[in-house]
Amino acid sequence: MRVFLVLFAVAVGWFLLTFVLVSSAASDAQGRSASADALVILGAAQYNGEPSPVLERRLDTALELWADDAAPQIVTTGSNQPGDVFTEGFAAFRYLRNAGVAEDEIIVIVDGGDTYESLLATRNQLDVDNREVIIVTDAYHARRSEDIASEVGLDATVVAAGDDTGLSRRLRETVAVSIGRIVSYRRLSAWR
Repeated sequence: MRVFLVLFAVAVGWFLLTFVLVSSAASDAQGRSASADALVILGAAQYNGEPSPVLERRLDTALELWADDAAPQIVTTGSNQPGDVFTEGFAAFRYLRNAGVAEDEIIVIVDGGDTYESLLATRNQLDVDNREVIIVTDAYHARRSEDIASEVGLDATVVAAGDDTGLSRRLRETVAVSIGRIVSYRRLSAWR
């Protein structure tokens, strides 16, 4: 019984510590500016080639950073769901191109159905000397994005798109980060 109580206390402590890390990263990512070799926009839903409101917020945030010369190239990521004609990465590419970003300044990555796979594919696509990136995603996703970037060999700063989304998403992220930091995000991605 005592061993069970100790293990329970350790698990609760780990979860609370991770929640603080997730919340702190979410707060730090809001309003942040930086410079890097590339802006990486993590994918989100698209509807028949049109970005969802979440993806559009990420794209608009990236465009603001682009206008401030934060990076010389933009990477769009995201595959598609079964039955989709377009990928998230391609929908993002079209949005950026229509906003005036030159095609040769955009790298489209459609490999990867989750953050780990998308950032690994990004790392493989970037030059070995150009792996300092700004990841544009939602605030609640900042800690996991930074952790995964580090795991795959990217030096990342996260800039949040839009406002923080609140407690329920932070709790879900806390579970993912808690597990990912123990077993690795590569294994967590494989279990998906």
